[in-house]
Amino acid sequence: MTTHIDVLTSREVPLGGPRAMRVRRTLPQRHRSLIGAWCFVDHYGPDEVEQTGGMVVAPHPHTGLQTASWLFEGEIEHRDSAGNHAVVRPGELNLMTAGRGISHSEVSTSDTSVLHGAQLWIALPEDSRDTGPGFEHFVPAPVRGPGWEARVFLGSLLGASSPVATHTPLLGVELMLATGRTLEIEVDESFEHGVLLDVGVIDVDGTELKPSDLAFAPVGRGTLTITAHEESRLLVLGGPPFGEAIVMWWNFIGRTHEEIVGFREEWQSQLRTAEHDGRRVDGRFGVVDIDLDSIPAPEMPHVRLKLRH
Repeated sequence: MTTHIDVLTSREVPLGGPRAMRVRRTLPQRHRSLIGAWCFVDHYGPDEVEQTGGMVVAPHPHTGLQTASWLFEGEIEHRDSAGNHAVVRPGELNLMTAGRGISHSEVSTSDTSVLHGAQLWIALPEDSRDTGPGFEHFVPAPVRGPGWEARVFLGSLLGASSPVATHTPLLGVELMLATGRTLEIEVDESFEHGVLLDVGVIDVDGTELKPSDLAFAPVGRGTLTITAHEESRLLVLGGPPFGEAIVMWWNFIGRTHEEIVGFREEWQSQLRTAEHDGRRVDGRFGVVDIDLDSIPAPEMPHVRLKLRH
């Protein structure tokens, strides 16, 4: 069994338009769609809000997934169609479950001058993907050792555990390392692991990472050895191979091309009805209580969507 470390580099994507804040996306990629159930990794900032306007993401839909918001700097106000209203702050997990359908908005707060964090998605397995929408907020206590500090927001690592229930086994940890520190971490051999570098310079089992790089370690490793060549901050993600094929397009996860087409049409139908009647209309995706126009779905591609494994 190979245990080679692969490095996935990021690509820049504008968030909401060419002049908007830009994010660095490392997952999904052509040759790697999932790490466990983690199916989407965006890394952004430090972003000067005065220059870009920060994050203003109007209501948009999701199906078949969970979103995990994790900030290093700044604040984001979250509202969703299940009636949840929360502020995302550094070191705090906001986990939104879309299940069969939800819509939500994300807007950086007026007090935020610098925005910096990661937006992560988790694919829901077949037996959970039609669950009702939900939301959970958790503030992990830091655990510390010589030259390191960790916050375990999902799963268990370094003697700490998160109480947040997940639909598949998962790991999500923020780890800070002092310059020159080497930390050998015991991990679950049945998990795939990803290491996203936020700031600093590290190597993972001898493979060097630059900021926004995502290291991938396949199953079969009982340890990950991380060395910081300068003060560094990173996220460690993991989970057993997902084991199901998914279709992922725009903000939807389904199992077939036709299912995604149906989700898109339901969202567009809600928007058309709202425009025609002059009022917001409920449906699969509900209504977000915010004075922003909902984002219409893009046109479907002219080819069938492919399964991702």
